[in-house]
Order: sequence, then structure tokens, then C-alpha cells
Amino acid sequence: MPLPVQPGLEIPDSDLQLNFVRSSGPGGQNVNKVATAAQLRFDLAGSGALSEPVKMRVRALAGRRLTLDGAVLIIARNHRTQEGNRREAFERLAELIRQGLVAPRRRIATRPTRASRERRIESKTHRQGTKRLRARPSWD
Repeated sequence: MPLPVQPGLEIPDSDLQLNFVRSSGPGGQNVNKVATAAQLRFDLAGSGALSEPVKMRVRALAGRRLTLDGAVLIIARNHRTQEGNRREAFERLAELIRQGLVAPRRRIATRPTRASRERRIESKTHRQGTKRLRARPSWD
């Protein structure tokens, strides 16, 4: 079943790999016996569902979740069940891709206003006076 990201965009199953491993932390015998933590691996480098600019943005957003082979690895272990962790891993991947789909707005360079320049000069003059008062008096 492909992962729906937004209307018109789905990640195919061939790009996703889901494994279950034993979770860490407290939980008693359940942690020792049952592999409930979900590891979701998304082959970002080999995926044909995303364009190259989107892949670059997702790569930057992924941070330490990005592996050396260009895959995004998401580990979900907050729930006690495999189903809960699987759902959370898929949702976190979909949210990461949604963030990567949004192109950043280009900044339009503006010049400082006259009033802001005057305020800056005024504060520098005030700071200069304060520092002059801290200095040792001269004998002149």
C-alpha cells in the first residue's frame, strides 16, 4: 500500500522498507520479548516519486536521520504496539516530505530606512559616551 503524502503524491512501496526491532527503555518483559519499535527506511536517492529540488530539501531537513547510502531512516518506539509505531513512522515520514515540498520564499533585499539609520547612529553615540565616562580622566 503506497504512502499518501498529499493529494496527487504517493510514495510507492518499492521505495519503503519496514522492519520491527526490540525497543529500548522501560517496559519490563514486554520490551524483552516483543519487537515493537518500527524502523522505516525510505530510499530517497533512488526514489522516482520526488523531483530533485524536493529531494535536496528533504535531505537537508532529514539531518542525522539520513544514512550514508542516501536513505532516510525513521525509528518510532513511542507506542507499545507494532501498529502504533508503524503508523507513527509513516506519519513522520509523510510530514518530512510535506515540509520538503514547500519551496522557501526568496528574500527580497531592502535598504534600512532613514529613521533606523538615525537610531543606530544615536545608540552608537550613546554607547561611546558611556565608555568614555568609564575611562581614566586625563590630566589635560
